[in-house]
Amino acid sequence: MNQNITISFNAVAAALAGVLLLWLPVLLLKLTAALFAFLMVYSGIRILEKRLDNRYGRRRSHVWISVCAVLATSALLLYALGAWLEDRSNAQTADSLLLQAAVILDQLHAKLPAALAQHIPASVENLKTAASQALKDHSVQFQTAGIHTLREIGHIAAGMIIGVIAAVQIPAQTPPAAKPLAARLRQEFDGLTASFGNVFFAQIRISAINTALTALYLLAVLPLIGKPLPMAGALIVLTFAAGLLPVVGNLISNAFIVILSLSHGLGLTLFSLAWLVGIHKLEYFLNAHIIGHKIKAAAWELLIAMLLMEAAFGLAGLIAAPVVYAQIKKSLVEKNWI
Repeated sequence: MNQNITISFNAVAAALAGVLLLWLPVLLLKLTAALFAFLMVYSGIRILEKRLDNRYGRRRSHVWISVCAVLATSALLLYALGAWLEDRSNAQTADSLLLQAAVILDQLHAKLPAALAQHIPASVENLKTAASQALKDHSVQFQTAGIHTLREIGHIAAGMIIGVIAAVQIPAQTPPAAKPLAARLRQEFDGLTASFGNVFFAQIRISAINTALTALYLLAVLPLIGKPLPMAGALIVLTFAAGLLPVVGNLISNAFIVILSLSHGLGLTLFSLAWLVGIHKLEYFLNAHIIGHKIKAAAWELLIAMLLMEAAFGLAGLIAAPVVYAQIKKSLVEKNWI
């Protein structure tokens, strides 16, 4: 009995070795962004190439057409982001937010108990002074964060470039004459891309649901009560794009919406925060249900995987958890062990 248990354990460990050998270095070396950028570009090119092959027959030119389409889409998104950042109306919005911040500070000092009000800046100038002092006190941390951000951008760019090169140079199917090691590595690679594809396209559905709920709030609820937010269209686009990142993406778009809600006072800001917190909590269950259905995993399984990966590796582990668990589940199912 003990020998059978040992054999089973060794077999499971061997089956999962490919997953662990890939993800442990990626997570420990903080290369998750690079790997995800690679997988997004590579998978996108492969999907477009496959659709062209199915419709017009297999041709070598299809991979180059797919590469051009993916690169053009990426360039268009970067151009749209740059145009938004250069929009002069954003400066006017910032000025109005500063004026409204002064009103909100006055409201807080009038309504909050004195014990709490004394910890809140009395004016926008005091708020600016406090922010400036905080920047000075934590200048080293901000410099480190800036360096990390630039490094992540470099990793993403490198991952995208490698994805393009891999899509061009790696054949779409394993060559029949491949050696055992090459065939095994290709099998693991195909499992990774398949698992990522399942999770990523499920995440698109989740992001679409989040975006629909956010659009309902920005385009229907707020105008109905006479308090529309500026840049509502840009916020909706940001919500969808950021929502492609599990859980954390929703926090990014929510932060912008809450800040812009300041233009209508403290009451609407708290209402926006409550609405968006509700959507954020809903996303945990959407991730578990939709992605779990896609990879044939129960919601509680995926939630546990996300919790454990977040505890072990932080934010990168939380983002990677659905893909890692999808690979593990796929490997065990293929061997009829579960």
